[in-house]
Amino acid sequence: MKILEAYLGRTVIWGALAAMTVLLVLYTFIDFVNEAEDIGKQGMTVLQAGYLTLLAVPRRVYEIFPAAVLIGSLIGLGNLAAHSELIVMRAAGISIRRVVFSVLKTGVLLMIVAVLIGEYVAPVSEQYAQQLRKVSTTAKQISLKTRHGLWARDQNRFINVKQVFPDQRLGNIRVYSFDAERRLTESVFAKKAVYQDGGWLLSGISRSLISDEGVTTRREQQERWETLVSPDLFDVIVVKPEQMSAVRLAKYVAYLKENGLETRRYALAFWTHFTTPLSSLVMLLLAVPFVFGSVRAGGAGQRLFIGIIIGLIFHMLNRALNNLALVYGIPPIIGAFMPLLIFVAIGLLAIRRLR
Repeated sequence: MKILEAYLGRTVIWGALAAMTVLLVLYTFIDFVNEAEDIGKQGMTVLQAGYLTLLAVPRRVYEIFPAAVLIGSLIGLGNLAAHSELIVMRAAGISIRRVVFSVLKTGVLLMIVAVLIGEYVAPVSEQYAQQLRKVSTTAKQISLKTRHGLWARDQNRFINVKQVFPDQRLGNIRVYSFDAERRLTESVFAKKAVYQDGGWLLSGISRSLISDEGVTTRREQQERWETLVSPDLFDVIVVKPEQMSAVRLAKYVAYLKENGLETRRYALAFWTHFTTPLSSLVMLLLAVPFVFGSVRAGGAGQRLFIGIIIGLIFHMLNRALNNLALVYGIPPIIGAFMPLLIFVAIGLLAIRRLR
């Protein structure tokens, strides 16, 4: 049985890899065409456009992973059915339930790969791509150092920001001011800062004035600054919620709750980090009844068409329910998992009807 499980697993993996390659080439070409529109603008070159396109590949892999698994499994397992290999397995006493279990075991492995890409590769590459795209044109004085935070210069002031959140919010800000002789004259620490009404509102401020007589420190609850860092900073280093890692989203959702702010969009993005990998398993579950059903009599083209249709329906339903959850105040966890549960129910019902 282990040999058959390994054989089924290899079939699913090779099919998924083939489908992933085709879809990725298509999406990469489209991304390059979009990047090529900026060639010649603001110093963009063909080489830079190609580099930005490559940086988008991990995100694309993560996004198309469920569709690739569905199409690949339909083609791979469909070929086994077309050559009567699955019929031989059933004749040897292997039940459909056992085949489903073997296929889902492979799905768990694919799911782990999707999680690793979505958590550790795609967010980093996407953020780096945005930095390359924006820093050279809109934030030339910004220096990004992951270990020490962000550094920016504003004339005789040097600004260090440890945390940059979406919605134009900063955390743990330090501002160092120097005189014409480059001597430190003032050091300001702020727990957080929010950009609103054309200026920055700083909270939890500690200011140290440095002179020949010594250091004087005073504290303020809030203070408004007309300038701190350019709002364009958020275009440079802040990625969309859907492209952030689950760990970062969890921290930001906690931050928003502590401050009584809206959390639904970020909570929804957090839960989709679980549903996207799990949808790979659901796609495998959906592939099995089609393979054992009438699809075994069709060719690869028919299986490919069915796979694309199912993938499109799942994608549209997923987007629709996600948006409905945001508009009508449905709990984000329900909006994220509902499409998955619907397709799980359809898959289980279809498997039960197999003979």
